Amino acid sequence: MRPDAVPPVLNRWAVAAVVAGNALEFYDFLLYATFAVYIGHVFFPAGDALVSLLLSLATFGIGFLTRPLGGLLIGAYADRIGRRPALMLTIVLMTLGTLGLVLTPSYASIGLWAPAILIVARLIQGLALGGEVGPSTAMLLECAPAARRGFYVSWQNGSQGIAILAAGLAGFAVSTILDKEQLASWGWRIPFALGLIIVPVGIYIRRRLPETLAAPCARGGAAVMGLLWNTHRRPLVLAVLVIMCLTISTYVTNYMTTYALTTLGMPASEALLATVANGALFVAGAVWGGRLCDRFGRRPVMILPRMALVVAILPAFALLLRFTTTGVLLFVTAALTLLSSLSAAAALTAVTEAFPNEVRSSGVALSYAVAVSVFGGTTQFMIAWLIGTTGNRLSPAYYVIVSSLISLWAMFKLPRASLER
Repeated sequence: MRPDAVPPVLNRWAVAAVVAGNALEFYDFLLYATFAVYIGHVFFPAGDALVSLLLSLATFGIGFLTRPLGGLLIGAYADRIGRRPALMLTIVLMTLGTLGLVLTPSYASIGLWAPAILIVARLIQGLALGGEVGPSTAMLLECAPAARRGFYVSWQNGSQGIAILAAGLAGFAVSTILDKEQLASWGWRIPFALGLIIVPVGIYIRRRLPETLAAPCARGGAAVMGLLWNTHRRPLVLAVLVIMCLTISTYVTNYMTTYALTTLGMPASEALLATVANGALFVAGAVWGGRLCDRFGRRPVMILPRMALVVAILPAFALLLRFTTTGVLLFVTAALTLLSSLSAAAALTAVTEAFPNEVRSSGVALSYAVAVSVFGGTTQFMIAWLIGTTGNRLSPAYYVIVSSLISLWAMFKLPRASLER
């Protein structure tokens, strides 16, 4: 029996466990972006607020450097030993990284050790998340009935939306309860600590996951990656280009809170609502996109919303700059997130289906980690730098447009087999 012919494991609790654990890891990683301004003040004090923010965002980007390594090592491990042990490893690593963020004293207390420890913590988090996406997405696909693969895989994106929503709600809560000085000094650590509290639950449910790898293999990790590169190089390269626009769009919409704080000058309690809107619409759009691509096919659902985003994003940012209100901020964030997440659900399903069971975790993990490391890790820094140096507050829109046009070409070139309903 071919690996892809193995009967699916139809276990809704397993799917829920994968989604919950994935959401927890993305929450811990993405929460940094929500509080980038405050983390910059604590760990990178500088006379220039822009310099402090850029240093903080650069450290956010450092977390992406180890994501390809996590994709290589943990992705290959999942294709050799199994999805479940790989997912157990990633949640333990993410816990260690988050502990570093919560417990590290400020620059004022321990000097250069503070940013040094922060960087190490972000590297560990990046390693964990780089290895998370491949095994979790492969397991979701392999648990799914053939006619519902898009819906099941859409929960990979949906879990990221849940994480963004949780981060936004936590940020809004602490910004409402605490005053500005308390939030900047220590209040930003509270949401990270809340993520640590539920880690034992995540570990417990992952221990009960079924195994969906068709058969553990004796080949080493290098052999798995060699098979992937020698046999599936074309879909691997196309997958990187497709995921490029997904991750840039995601991190642009994640940046809306920082954009509202620094560029628009809005108060934190209002700006953080952008993260809430982003998370809520990301979940809704991803799940809706998964259902649509099961019904109409991968190609139209991943391409048409992306084209609409290219057309809409420049007027959307122009509207926000002209009418800087909470309502317009939420509308723009929600609209852009919805279009992006609709496309992302179908695109991730097509990418995952492009790889067979024996290298699926490695293929998805590596392509995702490389794309996110190169483009996601630099997106928010590039936007802040472009706005600061050119004074053009429409820079985020132009960045999304250029990347989307490149990725649309790759979407058309994906193997036809991965675009079937």
